[in-house]
Amino acid sequence: MALMTRISTGFALAVALVAAPRAGAQDSGIPVGSKAPAAVVETLDGAPADLGAWVGKEPVFIEFWATWCPNCKQLEPQLVSLQKKYAGKVRFVGVAVSVNQKPEIVKRYVAAHGLQGEQLYDKKGTATDAYDVPATSYVVVINAKGTVVYTGLGGRQDLAAAIAKAF
Repeated sequence: MALMTRISTGFALAVALVAAPRAGAQDSGIPVGSKAPAAVVETLDGAPADLGAWVGKEPVFIEFWATWCPNCKQLEPQLVSLQKKYAGKVRFVGVAVSVNQKPEIVKRYVAAHGLQGEQLYDKKGTATDAYDVPATSYVVVINAKGTVVYTGLGGRQDLAAAIAKAF
C-alpha cells in the first residue's frame, strides 16, 4: 500500500521513516523496469498537473517529499546541485505529500530553499498510490522511454548515480 493509504498521522509517518531503509535502491515501491504511471496531482496553486505529461519524453527525476522530512533535507543540497547541472536534460519533479502540510507551506519552503523544477502537491494521494510510495524521501528516476530505472529511499542516496541510469 502507498504512503497516503497507510499513514494517517504525522506521528505514524515519522515512525515509518525511522524504520525505513537507510539508503539506495530497495525492494519497496514501484518496481525498477516497470513503465512509469501517469497520476494527476496539483500544482502549488491548485491547478491539475499530470505526471504522465513528461513520462516517455525525457528523463524524469521524481522525489516524494515533505517540508518536515529529515531525509529529504539531507538529500536537498545534492538535489539542488543536480538540478543546476542537469537543467534542460532531466525534468525534476517534486511531489509534496499532503501529510501535515498545505500547499502554502510547500510554496514558502520551495522559494526559501531554491528548489527548481516542477513542484507539485499530492492532495489526494494519487501519485503516492500510483508509485506505491513507502515513505517520504522516495526517489524515482525514469528514462526517456518511460521506464523506471531507479528507486531509492533515505537521505544517503547517490542521486548522481541514479540519474546516470536514465541515460
